[in-house]
Amino acid sequence: MSKDKIESLVVDIARRARAASLELATLGTQKKNAFLEQLAEKLVAETDSILEANIKDLDAAKENGLSGPMLERLTFTAGRIAKMAEGVRQVATLPDPVGEEIERMQPPRGFDLRKRRVPMGVIGIIYESRPNVTVDCAILCLKSGNASILRGGKEAFHSNMKLAELIQQTLEASGINSDAVQVIPTTDRAALNVLLRQDDTIHCIIPRGGEGLIRFTVENSRIPVIKHYTGVCSVYVDGDVEAELAESIVVNSKTQRPSVCNAAENLLVHQDAAEHLPRMAKALHEAGVELRVDSAARAILTGTNLPLVDAVPEDFATEYTDLIIAIAIVPDVQAAIDLINTNGSGHTDTIVTQDEAAAQAFLDGVDSAAVFHNASTRFSDGFEFGLGAEIGISTDRLHARGPMGLHELCTYKYVLHGAGELKD
Repeated sequence: MSKDKIESLVVDIARRARAASLELATLGTQKKNAFLEQLAEKLVAETDSILEANIKDLDAAKENGLSGPMLERLTFTAGRIAKMAEGVRQVATLPDPVGEEIERMQPPRGFDLRKRRVPMGVIGIIYESRPNVTVDCAILCLKSGNASILRGGKEAFHSNMKLAELIQQTLEASGINSDAVQVIPTTDRAALNVLLRQDDTIHCIIPRGGEGLIRFTVENSRIPVIKHYTGVCSVYVDGDVEAELAESIVVNSKTQRPSVCNAAENLLVHQDAAEHLPRMAKALHEAGVELRVDSAARAILTGTNLPLVDAVPEDFATEYTDLIIAIAIVPDVQAAIDLINTNGSGHTDTIVTQDEAAAQAFLDGVDSAAVFHNASTRFSDGFEFGLGAEIGISTDRLHARGPMGLHELCTYKYVLHGAGELKD
């Protein structure tokens, strides 16, 4: 397809999305929820056809030498499709944010002035690998009254187009403008460049993928971007800790699904809990994790016969998305906080401790979008937070931070009722 045709295609998609967004802004909750329920049923019913499309992507990805973590993100199973459908149903049960009164104000003139939640308008989502993002983003945007334009990666093209087909069929069956959810039907990079210039019709861009994709989006977009660059998450094991609890949280945070952005990349251990490190290191090793250790951790693990790699400073600022973890011994909770704030990405960090004062110091001092006490970093997720399927995780500070659900996909407007007042 020529560059002129690609530009015409993307501009047309954006214009139609903007027109659809004006309809969606006043679409009733009942109609939106009926669409979601029908889509959940359709996804389950079409499990075999979704898996067939996914196999095409997996076969091509293996031929192209896609990494193990990327293959894992790309893979659909019947169980993952069922969970995706469950997420759709959960979004249907959530309160509709559109029209919600945020604040009632009393200005000096005595006006009836209210701040109400309204849709952003048109949201563009750019993503790699994970085809479930096609559904997650489509349903959250629609429930919050937004039109969505989805641009997936070439590695998931067949899966994304199949899901888009099912969404389009369900929109039409529900009597909703099918331009409400559109997938750009080409993986040509030129389409992305055109999309990022449509600031007259698209109101927000959300990139989901590797740091390279996100930085490209930020550097080339005329449209506001909500993002997180990396997920460098840490588990800090404090001095006052139960060994079994620490082990279970560390192992789960690292190994439950190492390819995702809320998996732990660092393990920080208080010097007073160093006696528990061999146990945690052994459990990690048995789960297939490579251990990159600082000199203090190496000294403690000497004699355990565990394979160790000497850590360098950059290891504590690296998102591996793989079975690798960097381990350091720290003198106190403040040192852990400082290391996280210096090397982390502001995503998710957790402390394991029985000391409430240490926990509070950590929760207050760590400058991340999500901070946990005695829980796995893997819970930093819109579904786990009860938001339904999330559209992404933001480490930004303006508008949205952390898992982004329905409220984060809305802005607001001021609604004023007067009685004929005139400005002096």
